[in-house]
Amino acid sequence: MRLIASDLDGTILHPDETISARTVRAFHAARDAGVEIVFVTGRPFRWLGPVRRAFGHLGTVICSNGALVYDLEAELVLDAKTLGTGAVRDARSLILGLEPGARFAAETTRGLYLEPDFVDDVGHHLLEGVVPARFPMRRLGEEGVVKFMAKSLRYTADEFLEAVHPAVGHLVAVTHSAPGVAMLEMARPGVNKAVALEVYAAGRGIAAEDVVAFGDMPNDVEMLGWAGHGYAMGSGHALAKAAAGRVAGSLADDGVARVLEDLLGARAARRP
Repeated sequence: MRLIASDLDGTILHPDETISARTVRAFHAARDAGVEIVFVTGRPFRWLGPVRRAFGHLGTVICSNGALVYDLEAELVLDAKTLGTGAVRDARSLILGLEPGARFAAETTRGLYLEPDFVDDVGHHLLEGVVPARFPMRRLGEEGVVKFMAKSLRYTADEFLEAVHPAVGHLVAVTHSAPGVAMLEMARPGVNKAVALEVYAAGRGIAAEDVVAFGDMPNDVEMLGWAGHGYAMGSGHALAKAAAGRVAGSLADDGVARVLEDLLGARAARRP
């Protein structure tokens, strides 16, 4: 174990925006043992307050499902894989043909743009965004879209993904990560957490077999399958569990901390 890659929401981050003291201790113990840590999240870099509060300015975070890499210490965007406005416009049109009641949002390297009524049941964080009557496509093109979102009140998240993916899969990568909300998250084709994590690890000379990864939702599937040791949360989505092959305890039971404690204990026992 040379690198730990962990999702945030539903994996180590509770709905009240806290990370347990036991989890914080486990990550600090891993870092003290020389293991590198990277958080890999669907969140935009503007919503990393819980990480800062729990760990301080702890290195690099892979954000927006792998579309953006952010240096917490320097408060700097290191890399962004953006989606063209043509793809945004076409995907929006195709989705509306399947779900006329869909509402949309676009996250850029500088801000968040929401269509009216998008924030009904998504969560209080989105209230920080701008709410224009229509997307300012020119501005989206200038800033670079890292995540395009579509929300449905008619489908479940899995149903919405099943309906939409065949129509837009040639334009965008599609996944979802918000429990209880039918919100699809779209990015440039080929962008996902695993691709960004592989580049990050390779830059440090770390192979997949030396990576331990934790996640709980479909947007973690590629990462959990790529890592040599992938753990899905016991409280997670069935697709995450199938991809990982290993299941940690639930978020409520500090599942990630328990796995790390066991791995670090076994590591210490092997040392002469």
